Amino acid sequence: MLPLFALSLLGSSLCSQALADPIVNVAGTNIIGREIGIPFAKPPLGPLRFSQPVLMHSLNVTNFAGQNFGPGCLQTLSPSPPSGVSEDCLTLNVYRPFGLTNNSMLPVLAWIYGGAFNVGASSFYNGTELVVNSITRGTPILFVSLNYRLGPLGFPQGAEAAQNNVLNLGLHDQLTALEWIQENIHNFGGDKTKVTVGGESAGATCIAIHLMEAKIKTLARAVILESLPYVPIYNPDKHEADWQEYVAAIPACAPFSGTNDTLECLRGIPDSAPLEQALIATQVGFANISFQPIIDGPNGLLVDRPSQISAKGFLPTLLGSNLDEGTLIIPQSINSEAEIQGAIIALATPLIVSSQISDEVIANVLALYPDVPALGSPFGTGNNTFGLSSQYKRMAAIFGDLLFHSGRREFTQRISKAGLPVFAYHFTDHDAVTFFEFAPSSIAPNSLGIPHTSEMPYVFGRLMNKTARAIALSAVIQNYWISFINGLDPNDNLGQKRPEWEEYTLNKQALMRLDGTNNSLILDTYRADQIALWLDNSKFLHR
Repeated sequence: MLPLFALSLLGSSLCSQALADPIVNVAGTNIIGREIGIPFAKPPLGPLRFSQPVLMHSLNVTNFAGQNFGPGCLQTLSPSPPSGVSEDCLTLNVYRPFGLTNNSMLPVLAWIYGGAFNVGASSFYNGTELVVNSITRGTPILFVSLNYRLGPLGFPQGAEAAQNNVLNLGLHDQLTALEWIQENIHNFGGDKTKVTVGGESAGATCIAIHLMEAKIKTLARAVILESLPYVPIYNPDKHEADWQEYVAAIPACAPFSGTNDTLECLRGIPDSAPLEQALIATQVGFANISFQPIIDGPNGLLVDRPSQISAKGFLPTLLGSNLDEGTLIIPQSINSEAEIQGAIIALATPLIVSSQISDEVIANVLALYPDVPALGSPFGTGNNTFGLSSQYKRMAAIFGDLLFHSGRREFTQRISKAGLPVFAYHFTDHDAVTFFEFAPSSIAPNSLGIPHTSEMPYVFGRLMNKTARAIALSAVIQNYWISFINGLDPNDNLGQKRPEWEEYTLNKQALMRLDGTNNSLILDTYRADQIALWLDNSKFLHR
């Protein structure tokens, strides 16, 4: 079986130049595998820069080559995505089994990448192994990955952006890609009524936001949320200064910084270079949380903080988190309790004085997370501090729970309470590694444990640590995911033998522990008091 590429498969052994390029006809255009990503929206350039995406119903050409990934959207990630970057980035990519017809009607997984809303690209996600496994087990799927605008180009901030209805553009890009899938996926052999939208980290947050409103129900039937993070949600004026700083870093538009007339100038910039250079100058990257989803008011995508919204778009869900989510995002230079206090207060910076986080809450946090290395993250590593201050493990435990585990628990319970099936996991495999561990850095050896992103190679079958246990667990995870995509239940008993994964209910809050040695159900009760503290203070944390 040969996947159809809307982009190259990064050297996959399935790719054979001796085989004819696959062709799919979409709205009168022959899309020929092996050239560039398929545009789903008009290029967001010139007058369409900092504007709502415009769905492309047709490509207006007879033949369109589609082999390599389209470039990622403008960002500061170094090294750059494999496909490079460009403003003209609103493309998607389709992997499918060879030989499908319009009547094949296969389920679809549409993937939204993470990257703190500032970095990331579809070219990082190779769906080959996932699709091949789905074929082998007799339940084939299609895999679609999509790009969306990032940083200030995807998530403009401030009063002017609000007045011009250009907030949350990256979220609108995602919905437009899903609309394209509804219009066109049948041409690739997919079933538009069987679309599961999946994402990790910021990608999972985007999906969770889409679940707040009913529109997602017209575009998907289920979701997969990996390492769903809590993101503080503010009104547009919260990061006005950051927006103006970005404008000031673009020489031609610097005179307009501090005014309410920046968008016209920005749209008039003839090329992308000054916009990209301004991203570097203002350090828009992983650590910058200024450009992110924002409250966009009535008739918007995020009408209020999620905790205050009665969600209208909940769908059957598979979701989970990793044991040591916090270790990767905490600076290893941390060495004092005062730094931990400051980080919590900074995250809870109020919009109004009455919502200031109290000294009592801070004191409760420090009491529930004492400076005892054996209680810190990475969990299960005893008193080992890896040559770092004990405050590192303490802060990693605090922020892992605050940013990931508390939100995952709350969201799981909300979906179950809404009467929809939800399957939750806890990823704990000690053979897991994250690609960050292969990059030159000052990360202390073994100090990350089972961190944020470490489940991803298992899901996509692209393991970096190919032990027998990791290979077996990857097969189990892929079979659970593919089963869910096909039938909204991870337990179809096809493919790799695996334990029955019970649905999470309010009466039995069951988690599937995925650890490669003893995959089994556990109860969702770990660190109950600590996580309850965060959930009880959603106002302070702008949840």
